[in-house]
Amino acid sequence: MLNEEKVRVMTKLAIYEQGEGKKYLPISKYYRSDYIGLAMIKNFFLVSIAYVMLTALIALYYLDELLETIHKMNLIKLGAQIIIGYIILLAGYSVLVYVIQTVKYSRAKKSIKNYYMQLGKLTKIYAKEEKRSQNRTVLRRDKV
Repeated sequence: MLNEEKVRVMTKLAIYEQGEGKKYLPISKYYRSDYIGLAMIKNFFLVSIAYVMLTALIALYYLDELLETIHKMNLIKLGAQIIIGYIILLAGYSVLVYVIQTVKYSRAKKSIKNYYMQLGKLTKIYAKEEKRSQNRTVLRRDKV
């Protein structure tokens, strides 16, 4: 005999695992601070690489002017401007990443909570079926 409720719950779980679950189930393996911390570390390295590349491209674009006026430049001031620009860019992107990842984590947790409720329903259904089969076995033994 097919249990329709069990089939419905299993279908919902399978649909979730193939859809939203692909995105949210891996997130549920992390604590909030670990997930956001990992995102912040990735952000640090990616922003650093992007800033070095951007600075190098700008330097290459203005290479002629740079080579002609390098003896007149205040290199300490230029270095300070480059570092301040990096800090501002890193701070801006870090705030943005923190907000985005916090929202993403809280959405994942809400979604996963519903998934676990469905898993709980499925567990109860299996427990009821197990109880019924044990009762049937006991009744059959009593008849024999």
